[in-house]
Amino acid sequence: MQHFALTIIGRDRPGIVSQVTEILYRTGCNIADSSCSILGGQFAMILIIAHSEIADRDGFCGAFLPLEETGLSVFLRTLKPGGEKHPHMEGEICLISVYGSDKPGIVYRVSRELGERQVNITDLNTKLIGTEQRPVYVMMLEAVLPPTMEIDEISRIMNNLKNELQVDISVRSITPVEL
Repeated sequence: MQHFALTIIGRDRPGIVSQVTEILYRTGCNIADSSCSILGGQFAMILIIAHSEIADRDGFCGAFLPLEETGLSVFLRTLKPGGEKHPHMEGEICLISVYGSDKPGIVYRVSRELGERQVNITDLNTKLIGTEQRPVYVMMLEAVLPPTMEIDEISRIMNNLKNELQVDISVRSITPVEL
């Protein structure tokens, strides 16, 4: 089975997910993994899809043209074998949340502290909430700590950064649930 990474970006409107998944269904694709979000007024979607008979991008023969005709940008990449698999990551999973006044450098500073300590960021979302007069910047990170790091250690590091950036940062452990 060949796997592909499919990325779709464009002005948000109702029905994009339905339109994309109908094309995938009619083409005989299986959705292995996906993430969708509205960023500003843009809809962004990335999927890992699989097909048992299509071996490369050319095999889709314009199947995504209807999406492009509605103003969406579509990018399809053939994955090398194993590129669809979730890597096994040892270590505790945690959620790091940041709230504060919007200013440049928040994402960079938090991600730099984590990267320097080999903390793997597995999900990151940011947005502005509040009012136009009093915007509040929110960042939510899911991360996997290295096996040798305890949650207390990353909490101390984030607490130092909290004071420096003048934002509220909290760290909590997430217990994975097996289905």
